[in-house]
Amino acid sequence: MGCMLAAGQYYPNTAHPRDYWAAMEEDRKSYFFIDVQARGEYPNYAKKQWERERIEIQMTAEDLELLKDNTVDFVSFSYYASLVASGDPEVKELTAGNIFASLKNPYLESSEWGWQIDPLGLRITLNAIWDRYQKPMFIVENGLGAMDTPDENGHVADDYRIAYLEAHIKAMRDAIYQDGVDLLGYTTWGCIDLVSAGTGEMNKRYGFIYVDRDNAGHGSLKRSKKKSFYWYKDVIASNGASIE
Repeated sequence: MGCMLAAGQYYPNTAHPRDYWAAMEEDRKSYFFIDVQARGEYPNYAKKQWERERIEIQMTAEDLELLKDNTVDFVSFSYYASLVASGDPEVKELTAGNIFASLKNPYLESSEWGWQIDPLGLRITLNAIWDRYQKPMFIVENGLGAMDTPDENGHVADDYRIAYLEAHIKAMRDAIYQDGVDLLGYTTWGCIDLVSAGTGEMNKRYGFIYVDRDNAGHGSLKRSKKKSFYWYKDVIASNGASIE
């Protein structure tokens, strides 16, 4: 039995302690649900917040026993990008994002939708989750949303997606063989182009298979394999050996 976490490590905007604290608080917002499911109890930081906000959770001794006795066997999560947090109220106002609020990281490149591309961040996230829970993990979503444009022959040469996935698979491999994390498996997002849950756009494409459809609903729905399809097929067949 597992669970699902939308993961992405927060970095402090500066070395100022208040930025470090802000990053830790943002991480706690993500980890809270898994803290309960993986540890079998509500974390103290959440209990204190509820006290401050005068929120009372009705729980019986039987409820607490059920939580303790039914923790997850593994932690599954999605990873697309790392994020940046600030404790400065004026700087914090500059954050933006269609799912998670984040400042721009000047050391990273971004996707066309502003998601910061950070393969090392995946390795950091794997280590953070492993250190926190000591439970096997499963990466169930990882991919790059991009404006794929077919050429005159209908072929999509999405080398940028290949580069993204290859770098993240390498980071995953480093986390396993160099850091010793327990990773059960990895699945990309996604197999085929579909409407983005984050922005509601068809043009924000993640798939290995191109679907002829645009944001306005125009297109034949014809499907064609992108360059990344054949690349990832080789990755699977070689169990990653095709990635140096």
